Amino acid sequence: MNDISTVSTPILHAVQEHLPQLSQQERRIGEYILASPATVVHLGITELADQCGASPSTVTRFCKAFHFKGYPDFKMKLAGELAQKPAQNAYQDVIAGNDLQTIASAMESNHVASIADTTRLLDIQQLQRAVEALCGAGRIDLYGVATSSIVAQDFYQKLVRIGKNCTAFADSHMQITSATALSSGDVAVAVSYSGETPETIAALKCAKDSGATTICLTHYGSSSLASLADIPLFSSSLEEGMRRGDMASRIAQLHIIDILFMGMVSSRFEDYVPKLEHSYHNVRNYR
Repeated sequence: MNDISTVSTPILHAVQEHLPQLSQQERRIGEYILASPATVVHLGITELADQCGASPSTVTRFCKAFHFKGYPDFKMKLAGELAQKPAQNAYQDVIAGNDLQTIASAMESNHVASIADTTRLLDIQQLQRAVEALCGAGRIDLYGVATSSIVAQDFYQKLVRIGKNCTAFADSHMQITSATALSSGDVAVAVSYSGETPETIAALKCAKDSGATTICLTHYGSSSLASLADIPLFSSSLEEGMRRGDMASRIAQLHIIDILFMGMVSSRFEDYVPKLEHSYHNVRNYR
């Protein structure tokens, strides 16, 4: 099998990361994909199943476990990733004694790679569903703890400027309290890079039980939060290392937040732009 570091893309990284959680037949499919990704994009579903000693339905189940619509969708997106030229010096970790110029260059490389990888993972249909739900929401709850709360707060400040009724909660008890009061027509957005933050999962589940539309923003791959959300949105999951996840992943999540916000403003330009301008002029008086 090829060393994953030499062929890594967001999809291949997610497959590598989740191999231990797959069934025996699905694991064989994952291992074959990791060993020969360029070959897989030219195989039909039956051909891949035969190569792995599995059934076509198992291949489909494998693809859906990674949030693809099916095998054709998986092949198309994998082929797109493999066609991309790998970023040079991407995802550099903290190294003792680096000078500031080297650190600045490394951070630039990390952030650019994270945004590019995330953009390639975007599911436009899911983004459109999220934009429509957010535009039509009577109330929006935003949940996130630790670093993820910063991303939730960023979205909150944007949404307030266009007049949306929303609140960002970092306290787990307040998340549950607010989620309980949601209803049909409301939206809850949960942010968690790992997708396994217990407090965030509990809040989103409570919001779902209350009838709200649930959106999550998490790393690409299988996770409890992604399985729970009505509309899962994914950022790149390639970064690893001592501090890298809190940096590149935050940038990637903010990238998606910006896309959602601009999508909302673009779709309801006449409603939201006057509110943005009014907010801008009022705040200028205090600068």
